[in-house]
Amino acid sequence: MRRYALIMAAMAVIAVAGCSSSSSSSSSSSSSASPASSSSSPAAGSSASATGTITVFAASSLKETFTKLATQFEAAHPGDTVKFSFGASSTLATQITDGAPADVFASAAPKNMETVVSAGDASNPQDFAKNTAEIAVPPSNPANVTSVNDLAKSSVKVALCEPQVPCGVVAAGVFKNAAITVKPVTLQPDVKSVLTQVELGNVDAGVVYVTDVMAAGSKVKGVPIPANLNASTLYPIASVSNSKSLSIAQAFVAYVLSPAGQAVLSAAGFEKP
Repeated sequence: MRRYALIMAAMAVIAVAGCSSSSSSSSSSSSSASPASSSSSPAAGSSASATGTITVFAASSLKETFTKLATQFEAAHPGDTVKFSFGASSTLATQITDGAPADVFASAAPKNMETVVSAGDASNPQDFAKNTAEIAVPPSNPANVTSVNDLAKSSVKVALCEPQVPCGVVAAGVFKNAAITVKPVTLQPDVKSVLTQVELGNVDAGVVYVTDVMAAGSKVKGVPIPANLNASTLYPIASVSNSKSLSIAQAFVAYVLSPAGQAVLSAAGFEKP
């Protein structure tokens, strides 16, 4: 009996030791997994929030200057990237108010910016440039267009922007000042499309901006419009309220307004607002 009791006691000690070892192993495994889990979570959150990329919705007449400004901005802000969506300001404004993912809006007219501000999608816009109209004709000027009045001739094929687009509004202002009626053979969605019609020789003339004639170089010839007949437009810019990269968006806006940004715009023919 005594031997039996000793054997039973020994077995009890072994069982207790086994349970203790199992519990300790389980506890150790649990605590080693926990730090790995907690350290991976913040890293994922950090990666998602800092994209370094913004999308700028800008009037088509800003294509050359803003592309250059983006290159300079990216050089001054390593790691940040600027992408663009160029088009008619009226179309871009509608896209933003409909929820398109934009970070900055640069409009060719205050009216279109007001649409975005009124919808609560931007605030505190600032004017950064001014542009005036100019007539673009093919280099050979086949219709011999020398003045605004020539655009009213039925023999002259004219391309204009659609009336709701800023360049269409500016053209209408010019015609009103000149007291003429112009019947275009084509209405285009934005100013670059008007310029393309002239470059291709599809029309005899198109009303664009001074900056567009400069950007086209030898592809077109410019016919200036007298100051007393000309019309202009202001360009406002603002960051979009729901931008996921608001700090970068605001930095880009500040760069456009800076002396470096203004120098690029001035060299392209834009005037100070």
